[in-house]
Amino acid sequence: MNGHPTREEDFDLYALGTLEGDEKQAIESHLATCAACTRKLDEARGRMALLALSAPRTEPSPAVKERLLHRVREPAPAGVREPVRVERERAGGMMARWWAAVLVPAFAILLIASAYLWNINARLDREIVALRASIQDQQKQLDYARSVAHLLEAKDTLTVSLAPMPGMPQGAVKVMYNEKMGMLMYDGWIEPPPQDKSYQLWVLPMEGQPISVGVVNPATSDTAHWLTKVPEGVTAKTIAITLEPAGGMPQPTGPMVLVSPGA
Repeated sequence: MNGHPTREEDFDLYALGTLEGDEKQAIESHLATCAACTRKLDEARGRMALLALSAPRTEPSPAVKERLLHRVREPAPAGVREPVRVERERAGGMMARWWAAVLVPAFAILLIASAYLWNINARLDREIVALRASIQDQQKQLDYARSVAHLLEAKDTLTVSLAPMPGMPQGAVKVMYNEKMGMLMYDGWIEPPPQDKSYQLWVLPMEGQPISVGVVNPATSDTAHWLTKVPEGVTAKTIAITLEPAGGMPQPTGPMVLVSPGA
């Protein structure tokens, strides 16, 4: 066997001792060099042990126990006791072998079926988790697209281009801002910041302190595009990008790198 076993139930069959011939030799040869499959086999053995322990225990009824004790205490006729005991033992042995021949294969089949269903259920659980994650991701993308569409369609959305300041890193950034919706969209590029520095985008309102929109840390000069929420009802006087210590600051402390016209 060059690769991993293609059927998960092979581990359960091997743990039960029902895998034979070439299949048994192939999986044993593979287990000698594969730690991952060895762990799967240990898990299969654990499942088999749990299934065996989960079999319901059946207690005999008081009437059956009483009849058995009565038969044991009943004296046998003289000269016949030993043959009767031998015959009973022989009959009991034959019955035990018959029950073993019937119950052991049936129990093995039950264990294999349970393990197979357990594997199917585990695989379905993984597929359901992956499907839910995919649906959530698609829902986020759909919500993002709707927000962008609403921002672009709104008549009161302000679109400004930020101009680079002399002597500062170069870039071309366009910002779309809607104060009623409390939304801002960044679109553009800027040179990577110096070491231990970050760019930070600000909305400077007509009144009050500047509002941080987010930290911009481009690794390259590629165009970036993102949408974010800002406090609603804030009329912007200026929109600017400043150069700040790495990670940004609560309020602007560094020079302006790009700024909206009229600042």
